[in-house]
Amino acid sequence: MSVLSTPSMKAMMEQCMEACLKCARVCEECTSACLQDPDVQTRIKFVQALRDCADVCLQAASFMGHNSRFVQQYVELCATICEACAEECETFKDTYCQECARICRECAEACRNMAS
Repeated sequence: MSVLSTPSMKAMMEQCMEACLKCARVCEECTSACLQDPDVQTRIKFVQALRDCADVCLQAASFMGHNSRFVQQYVELCATICEACAEECETFKDTYCQECARICRECAEACRNMAS
């Protein structure tokens, strides 16, 4: 069955795509901020988590955009990675890391809704 089989599914997918694209953007912004931070050496593993999250979010949006038959599996993976990234973000007290954590959690929720 197509992911876009009903108007409500199409709306849910559009919301999820927007959340994924926003999360990717915010993760990239957080990466840039972290790389300029004086304690950048303590954030190297964190920066990788941010990049992983941004990449999976962009890929999930792409899968939804072309109505891939693997959308459900991919958004489940995206939710898992977004949650992990949010947890890492929360270990840093910077405003940009806290905002990134919030956006990652919103994206994870949208992806879980899309997967169900």
